[in-house]
Amino acid sequence: MANRRILSGMRATNPRLHLGNYEGALRNWVEMQNDGFDMFCMVADWHGLTTMYEDSAEISRNAREVAKDYIAAGIDPEKSALFIQSHVKEHAELHLLFSMITPLGWLERTPTYKEKQQDLGTTEREPYGLLGYPVLQTADILLYKPYGVPVGRDQAPHLEIGNDIAARFNRLYGVEVFQPYKYLIPEDENRAKVPGLDADENGVLRKMSKSYDNCIYLSATPDEIAEHIKKAFTTPTKLRKTDPGVPEGCAVCQYLKLYSPDWQRQWDEDRAGERGCMQSKKELTEILVEFLRPFRERRAQFDDGSIEEILAKGAEKAREVASATMSEVRAAMGIY
Repeated sequence: MANRRILSGMRATNPRLHLGNYEGALRNWVEMQNDGFDMFCMVADWHGLTTMYEDSAEISRNAREVAKDYIAAGIDPEKSALFIQSHVKEHAELHLLFSMITPLGWLERTPTYKEKQQDLGTTEREPYGLLGYPVLQTADILLYKPYGVPVGRDQAPHLEIGNDIAARFNRLYGVEVFQPYKYLIPEDENRAKVPGLDADENGVLRKMSKSYDNCIYLSATPDEIAEHIKKAFTTPTKLRKTDPGVPEGCAVCQYLKLYSPDWQRQWDEDRAGERGCMQSKKELTEILVEFLRPFRERRAQFDDGSIEEILAKGAEKAREVASATMSEVRAAMGIY
């Protein structure tokens, strides 16, 4: 394909990314980077303001830590443009212009709007930024005219409005400035559904989420990993080693399936009452400590100063592409 450009990003609402972020997105980014795609990896600080507008300084600090986790996961600043959204002002300009042509009904129906309403709660009326979130997201994507956007299958509906806005822009101004982008869904979607370490009141494993505090973070130390796994949810009825386990509902067994080459034997022994939960937790701890070792080592190579240099270089590359797109947009609209 002629266009091998990819745009993706994550919000900077937390300073630490977790295994769910890695398996659901970062692993795919790294694979595409290594397959020769032209990756633009954004830290979406402005998007974080939709639910954390009172903590803007915290979002800015978080953004640098998220960038470090991108690198820890394998994003190579020499191959991929790594930048913070607010450092490329064209994102705000295109968002403004798109907001002038986007029907209100489109925004009210988007899954993103409903989800962010839940994140914010009902203490006050939601801000405009929450409603306009998909428009800013569309601007983020279309600025780079990408071939595609990496996304899980359940997240694809959130991006559909982007292609609708692009088509409306082209139709209104009679110029094919934007082409439809593709949704790049990972082949192994099971890896994108990493459960958390706990379960709900019905004993069903919850998704991995910072808000649930049930995560294994990419920057976790061996002691932190051990402490988290020690408290992980296992089969409630398995009180002794000889009691049969239910690995399908056990958080520890789910992680063994993802990260242990010998998971099938471990599951069979758990189900047959031939291994205890402590043995599984010990083995999982050793596996994850080793799995995350290169993440910790890569992260440790970059201090705050070097991260700022990387982000400045990435923003410069992003602005080159974004400014060229905005020149086309202004010309199509007759804005000089």
